[in-house]
Amino acid sequence: MNCLRLFACLLLLIAQAAPVQAHRFAPSLLKVTETGNQQYAMVWKTPAQGTSNVPLEPLWPRSCEITQASPPQIEGTGKVTSWQMRCTELGEDGLVGESLGVAGLAENQASALVLVSLLDGRNYQQVLDAEQPGFVIPAESSAGEVMGDYTWLGMEHIWGGMDHLLFVFGLLLLVGGGTRLLWTITAFTVGHSITLSLVTLGYFDYPVALVEFAIALSIFILAVELTRVSRHDILWRNPWWLAGGFGLLHGMGFAGALAETGLPQDNVPLALLFFNIGIEAGQLAFILVILAIWQVLRRPLASWQDRLLPVPIYVLGSLSAMWCIERGLEVLA
Repeated sequence: MNCLRLFACLLLLIAQAAPVQAHRFAPSLLKVTETGNQQYAMVWKTPAQGTSNVPLEPLWPRSCEITQASPPQIEGTGKVTSWQMRCTELGEDGLVGESLGVAGLAENQASALVLVSLLDGRNYQQVLDAEQPGFVIPAESSAGEVMGDYTWLGMEHIWGGMDHLLFVFGLLLLVGGGTRLLWTITAFTVGHSITLSLVTLGYFDYPVALVEFAIALSIFILAVELTRVSRHDILWRNPWWLAGGFGLLHGMGFAGALAETGLPQDNVPLALLFFNIGIEAGQLAFILVILAIWQVLRRPLASWQDRLLPVPIYVLGSLSAMWCIERGLEVLA
């Protein structure tokens, strides 16, 4: 009975946290573009709602001065501010060798991506966090930095997207383990990789609110499918079609997050590839964690297994129905 109570409390905590974490991943972004001799345009994107009373604020060299500032604008779940900056006291290399950073990362348990574009075509990118809240702009960017930064961003995105994780959890409930799980997850990966690449590379656009609603609907349909008593129809025999088809929708959601973050224009294919690799690494880590937890709980909960099985299914259905209503209202607004 104690195990049952513990399991129920765990599900309740997940249900309470899910509405906040179901929103699309919206990392902070500091984009600096050289517009002329000693002139720079800066754009700062950050979530409108912070997790701390300490604000996230960009940092730049003290010798630079703001010549023009626009008031903050709300875009979706984020807040955008832009400045024009003059750096007359820097050397002929401008910001090269200077430090950029973000204050408040540790207090907000957040990360931020810094993108720098110079007139001579050099582009730089760096992920900042509590351990590294600033970086010095080097003379040359490296492919290794792109691979590491965008792998981390991909992992951070999948772990911050409760809706995507719940869909993967539903696939686990649908197929169990073994080769069926391998083929199903592979189909989901292929599906979201296709649309992530096509949208990011600009081959087509989509209505963001409608796709977010469709992602919630995909989780609800999966939950309904899990309640079926007869498990011999085509979806149960071939779950990879369900996973691959809905993976196309989830890929558009991933692309929306990547669009908000931005891509280094001199390394777009590399950044896209490793962002996707990061998503897959985070997805596989989540699956391994769930399987490990089940191995620990399977024996203590063996006598309750049949009674407990519907609980995660109905939690999945309830949360996805709530998201469908919430996002459906956004589509109609």
